[in-house]
Amino acid sequence: MKVLFVCLANTCRSPMAEAVFKHLILKNHLTNWKTDSAGLRDWNVGLRAQGRAQELLQQHGLKSEHITRVITVDDFYYFDFIFGMDESNITELQLIAEKLEPPAPCQIQYLGSYLNREEDKIIKDPYFSQGMASFHTAYLQIRESCERFVEQYRPEA
Repeated sequence: MKVLFVCLANTCRSPMAEAVFKHLILKNHLTNWKTDSAGLRDWNVGLRAQGRAQELLQQHGLKSEHITRVITVDDFYYFDFIFGMDESNITELQLIAEKLEPPAPCQIQYLGSYLNREEDKIIKDPYFSQGMASFHTAYLQIRESCERFVEQYRPEA
């Protein structure tokens, strides 16, 4: 299983999701599962995750070593699932995928769709918020979504 998390600039939500998912892979001994994250814009390429995202991960015993990058065409063929965080992410991912020949086999989905609560389907971008409250909200949505995804797709022991 190969999973890619995507947000606008690969600096907050997607690196947090990648860190959470890496933790779940280790915790559940899913040795053949892989994960990464990417952005739709190149604003932060080569940088680490945003400071508040790293701080929040650290509060939960996690960390991100991720260096930001932009999604590539190859990602659509390599990953089984590509998760966007909001409507604009999903729309842009679908527009890219529609142009690919041959069609890419990946599934493009909202990460928040695994919460089965319409009000939590969108994981809002916390970047422009003041303080940490929006980062906490995004983290909780990401963590629960990732946990539910793993529960649904992990092989039975």
